[in-house]
Amino acid sequence: MTGSIDKIVKTLENAKQPQSDFVKLMDNFKDPYLVLIACILSLRTNDRTTYPATLRMLRLAKTPQEMMKVSEDDLAKAIYPVGFYKNKAGQIIELSKLIVEKYNGKVPDSIDELCKFRGVGRKTANLVMTLGFGEPAICVDVHVHRIFNRLGYIKTKNPEETEFALRDKLPVKYWIPINTLMVTHGQNVCKPINPKCDNCPIAEFCDKIILKK
Repeated sequence: MTGSIDKIVKTLENAKQPQSDFVKLMDNFKDPYLVLIACILSLRTNDRTTYPATLRMLRLAKTPQEMMKVSEDDLAKAIYPVGFYKNKAGQIIELSKLIVEKYNGKVPDSIDELCKFRGVGRKTANLVMTLGFGEPAICVDVHVHRIFNRLGYIKTKNPEETEFALRDKLPVKYWIPINTLMVTHGQNVCKPINPKCDNCPIAEFCDKIILKK
């Protein structure tokens, strides 16, 4: 199916599968700081929980200058019940202070610099680059990793391997939109357990390689 990636992307774009409120919110931010802190909230937390928690967080602060003045207790209460909410509250306030004090109030626009923040990995850094700065990067979460392996487009063992495999193989024009497309497809059709293959718009291109845990 290697040569079918153009058809796969076009088909998923035309399928117009329903997006979660959180995915819509992230796509509309266009602000690297908001993308960064919302992505941190989303780690190990489902979108249904992350979306209202993000809105509550933004009522407290929307810039690093504002956030560094928020108490950890207040932020933790606002983002509860996202996973590891106390740790995330401290993490967000800490990186907000660093952005103000070390980066003159601006989120760094490089993956290497972003990954220097405590708790920020390549998935988050790549998403900030794509949604926050509009720069080509490949954000690989569990959906992107799972679906590309099921399709047979790549054969990798973990999300980091998937990112670099896609950097070598996926046309650059798809780097920015691919995460949103695959997350939406993964949430609606290509689920981890019991994927809806009979109703899949890209089934004809899929090798149906089911990943084992």
